[in-house]
Amino acid sequence: MSVTDRSQRESLASLAAHRMAIEAVSPEVDAGRFAAKAVVGWPFEVTADLFGDGHEVFGAAVLYRPAQASDWTEVLMQPLTNDRWRAELTVDEIGPYVYTILAWRDVWGSWRRDTAKKIAAGQDVSVEVEEGRLIVAAAIASDADTKPLQDLRRALKSGGASDVLMREETDALMSRVGPRANKTLYPHDLPLWVDRERAAFSAWYELFPRSTGSEGQHGTFRTVIDRLPYVRDLGFDVLYFPPIHPIGTTNRKGRNNTLRADPEDIGSPYAIGSPDGGNSDVHPDLGTLDDFDALVAAAAEHDLEIALDIALNASPDHPWITEHPDWFERRPDGTIKYAENPPKKYEDIVNFRYYLDDGKPNAPFWEAIRDMFVFWAGRGVLCFRVDNPHTKPFPFWEWIIAEVRSLFPGAIFLSEAFTRPKVMKRLAKVGFNQSYSYYTWRNTKAELTEYLTELTQEECRHYMRPNFFVNTPDINPVFLQTSGRPGFRTRAILAASLSGSWGLYSGFELCEAASLPGREEYLDSEKYQLRHRDFDAPGNIKDDIRLINRHRREQPALRDFTNLAFEVAHDERVLAYSRHDPATGNFILFHVLIDPHVGAEFSFEVPLWKFGLVDEASVEVQDLIHGNYFTWHGKHHHLALDPINRPYAIWRLIAPGSART
Repeated sequence: MSVTDRSQRESLASLAAHRMAIEAVSPEVDAGRFAAKAVVGWPFEVTADLFGDGHEVFGAAVLYRPAQASDWTEVLMQPLTNDRWRAELTVDEIGPYVYTILAWRDVWGSWRRDTAKKIAAGQDVSVEVEEGRLIVAAAIASDADTKPLQDLRRALKSGGASDVLMREETDALMSRVGPRANKTLYPHDLPLWVDRERAAFSAWYELFPRSTGSEGQHGTFRTVIDRLPYVRDLGFDVLYFPPIHPIGTTNRKGRNNTLRADPEDIGSPYAIGSPDGGNSDVHPDLGTLDDFDALVAAAAEHDLEIALDIALNASPDHPWITEHPDWFERRPDGTIKYAENPPKKYEDIVNFRYYLDDGKPNAPFWEAIRDMFVFWAGRGVLCFRVDNPHTKPFPFWEWIIAEVRSLFPGAIFLSEAFTRPKVMKRLAKVGFNQSYSYYTWRNTKAELTEYLTELTQEECRHYMRPNFFVNTPDINPVFLQTSGRPGFRTRAILAASLSGSWGLYSGFELCEAASLPGREEYLDSEKYQLRHRDFDAPGNIKDDIRLINRHRREQPALRDFTNLAFEVAHDERVLAYSRHDPATGNFILFHVLIDPHVGAEFSFEVPLWKFGLVDEASVEVQDLIHGNYFTWHGKHHHLALDPINRPYAIWRLIAPGSART
């Protein structure tokens, strides 16, 4: 045989070996370039189109393993419809994994299906029984699951081979260990990043530590400790700070972002760096690093994590400007370049230099930023809200996040990128665990339905997790400026029940809405001055926040936001939706009045069909606001909501035969 013939035969053998077709694997993010995301202990679904020639029975499995391991774990896939297959796996450790799909012609399955038909038709199956014996023998020869197979062989020898072979338990065993013909492996090992639960399910409360002091006094890390019980009482589990570093004085901004600061003005915390230090230091008026460590420890005692705002900004006074002048962008005349978003200028901030003139990364700077993240992670901070990551290079973030995760796999990165959709999604792909979203500007029923359908049903659900912040120090939404207290109540309920993660900036619970004229900026913004509040002021919505955060903890259906389904309410001012956890049967139904000014009386449908019930059936219901139980009879019902007294309703539907608790 010539070398050419041998090569052709080897090529033919390789082609012929892949007899099964494996297509449309999901999730597969950008052909495997980026990792899908999963959560420790949560089910992770994999689907694919799997088929082959002829009429035989096929089998398939998802194989997965830690990225650095060699041994695979196998989870059998189950057929759905139209050659679509599904498997659900659960991973119990944080970190990088890979998964792929194996498909085969199921020798046992084809034999059993055809033999069952012949038996049902009264045909002689003696030859088929012998074929079944041989299939079992082949399984034994492969040394798979030896003891159960030996027990099966003994049962076959004892007589009644046909009955033994057709038993359900025999089928279960052979489906697992029987011969697999024409095994075809999907050609790609697909990456999977597995997070701890807080990366997908968390409630964030933002405050400025410097505003936690007594009236007229600068707060400290120690005074923040006094606020921890308040934050935890509201039901939050992440306490998030704007930058806590030394603030520059050059070109310092005054109150309400004025260009000239008075001597007593404290400046914006985003103008980072002074003779007191930079991004790995703390503002001396807040205390010391020892004080910060004490705060982190005290927060942990309240089951709170501290999150830091990582703003890659430098004031003109940052120590790095003299220590590392090549880490900053400069103009042709050699002067340092201030941050701009024309026509806006940020004279109190200068730009870092991410790439050199030859197009190579400014490696020492990248390494310094990595070391800064590692420094704070080493002090117990594993939650990082990153300011404007879309203005920094994608490769920079991909490298930074991977480096930090290699040391602290539980680190959580929240992307604050209010930018174009594809840019937001790219940041999620390169590694950000959570993302700010457009929720802040989605107010109507149509807008919310369209946006949530995208987030929960389209491909981005595999890698992008929204964090629905209702406001931020930078964003005082027009809706809240005009809605009054009812709007604050419903926006909190919507954010906390539509998304796995949500957050608010301090003052929201007091319905603060005063703005600079014609802008989404807060009047007397806390970014430029201290703000002291009476958190027990009349008209607050703390009870609403406690309520929804309590139900988030107690109702399993409110964890995985991708289980969201919109329901029928015959009024454009009312958003009806449900959350269902199949594992526990927990089913929560919401009706939220999204018009903060006018009430609504409307009809709605109880989704009885989701319990396998007919339209005339009954279902037990618990009112999760008041706690009482009652029964809904039939599919069609009416409800009245009004902005002042009852802008939302939350129901737990209890499936027939299920316990109340």
